[in-house]
Amino acid sequence: MTGALFGAAVAFVAPSVVAQAADPGGDQGEARRERKAGNILSIRQIEQMVLPRMNGMQYLGPDYDPAAMAYRLKFIQNGKIFFVDVDARTGRVIGQSH
Repeated sequence: MTGALFGAAVAFVAPSVVAQAADPGGDQGEARRERKAGNILSIRQIEQMVLPRMNGMQYLGPDYDPAAMAYRLKFIQNGKIFFVDVDARTGRVIGQSH
């Protein structure tokens, strides 16, 4: 049974490994290219603007959406997940959800 479980886990993980290999850097690489070209702010600049406003929330990290040119910052407080969407070009908060 353990071998079957391991095989199922490998079958589940393998496609994501292949996808990552096909797109090295992915959205992070795209964000890096856009930042170096001067098109967007760095995630550090965005975090400096947004994190002080998130009173008492634990910061879980960012994602970058190259199509929207926006960062999504993820927070947790009292077991609830909150998202803050930020325009990567200006640093302006464009949406919040939980």
